[in-house]
Amino acid sequence: MTETDVVVIGGGATGVGIARDLAMRGVDVVLCERGGLGAGTTGRSHGLLHSGARYATADPEGAAECIRESRVLRDIAGKAVERTDGLFVQLPDDDPAAFDARIEACHDVGIPTETLSTDAVRDIEPELTSDVTRAFRVPDGVIYPSRLLAATAESARQHGAEIRPNAPVTDIVVADGTVTAIETDDERIAADHVVNAGGAWAGRIAELAGVEVPMAPTTGVMVAVDVEGVDSVINRCRPPGDGDIVVPHEDRVVLGTTSTPVEDPDDFPTDEDAVVAMLMEGTAMVPSVAAADVVDVYWGVRPLYGGDDGGRGRDASRGFQVHDHDVAGLTTVTGGKLTTYRLMAEAVSDAVCERLSVSEPCRTADAELPAEDAEELDALVETFDAVGPADTDIVG
Repeated sequence: MTETDVVVIGGGATGVGIARDLAMRGVDVVLCERGGLGAGTTGRSHGLLHSGARYATADPEGAAECIRESRVLRDIAGKAVERTDGLFVQLPDDDPAAFDARIEACHDVGIPTETLSTDAVRDIEPELTSDVTRAFRVPDGVIYPSRLLAATAESARQHGAEIRPNAPVTDIVVADGTVTAIETDDERIAADHVVNAGGAWAGRIAELAGVEVPMAPTTGVMVAVDVEGVDSVINRCRPPGDGDIVVPHEDRVVLGTTSTPVEDPDDFPTDEDAVVAMLMEGTAMVPSVAAADVVDVYWGVRPLYGGDDGGRGRDASRGFQVHDHDVAGLTTVTGGKLTTYRLMAEAVSDAVCERLSVSEPCRTADAELPAEDAEELDALVETFDAVGPADTDIVG
């Protein structure tokens, strides 16, 4: 039987980030993921490195977190991120008041904006529709999730963490109201604390310990099309809705996304109409999408919390929550965004270290990830079985 201080269940960005953070504080950590790293939500995202502008009007606190964390990732994440910048564009059918309100909200939370003339924005992005009436630029970017996971996992391993992909947890052992161990298909791992970072599956993991964590997952479709020449993230400047983001890669763009509530994050219908809608909405911003080949379609599941303060669908909070439980020795994290994964990991690690009487501070915002060499980084993606559809055209 293995013994450790903390077991982290879940190998998405947040779980791997927690393993790294705790290991850097000297905590003995074992991370277990049922599939390859990022097999749940992280590897199936649209990979947008949020400046926070998308959330500035509806969630100023979340927007402020995004701009802070996006700056951190630009500093520490090397070839796992691309510094593309982003554009918010107003089309003829869009409410001008929404454009003005978003710029003002960005200013209020410290997100830099640059208003551009229609000629200037077309010079920056020639593929952009000539129907653009107004535009402004923000410091959005692109995350390559597989690389980010691999670099974070390697940093965790370098600091002593044990990372176990393809190790599904089958039970959480509770004795006298306290978690004492977890069980996988292969062994029992005794632990002083267990972190449930299962994302959309957090409710099911909590049930193993007899705990209820209500989740309200939603699915979203991403459509990759063979369009070259787009260098900036393009956002439709309207209230967040379906098909209002275009994320650039080297020789394609990723169109996203929808938000459909589902009961089962492992079993949900995929709607061809949603794919058609993404192509139509993408064409409205980038006309060359209409004639482009679809090179990939994939679906992701958002780990949204379903409690009283969670909400539903697009009204659900994109913030994150750290939960204590009546069962001692168990902490659950829900919600959040890929951009803020490091901050989420810090908050969880702070809570766990307090319970373990560990006084070492978080250092993850200042310590660079091992992500400067793309070839070495992509080898780590293979090592940790972190390949996901979000960046298969980039990795390797």
